[in-house]
Amino acid sequence: MDVPQEAMLLRIYLNSGDRHGLDSLYVAIVKAARHDGLAGATVLKGPMGFGHSRKMHHEHLVPFGEDHPVVVEIVDSAEKIEGFLPKLDEMMQSGLVTLERARVLHYGRPRKGLLARFRAHFGHEEDADKPVG
Repeated sequence: MDVPQEAMLLRIYLNSGDRHGLDSLYVAIVKAARHDGLAGATVLKGPMGFGHSRKMHHEHLVPFGEDHPVVVEIVDSAEKIEGFLPKLDEMMQSGLVTLERARVLHYGRPRKGLLARFRAHFGHEEDADKPVG
């Protein structure tokens, strides 16, 4: 899926314990973004943080337990992000959402196979584009 060079970054800050239905909220957001055809989403786990409640959120012994910060990032066109915001608004009970303009430099570019990269790296440039097999 192509993302325009001038895009928008949607960043959603929440807690790993936040829920939407039976799913964790971050899982529900990623599923909804995929369903709506957004270009992609990434979930980032934070080891520590705090929000408006001033309560410290951090991981304990369980690596993906119920009390640490999570950030979901989605990049797509401004129109698609703006269209997704009402759905996000219905899903979130608390948290923080930021929007930024983003310049996309590379997205989904084709890449040579592993054997072609080895051939190119080890000086067999003439063989790098030959089909394998």
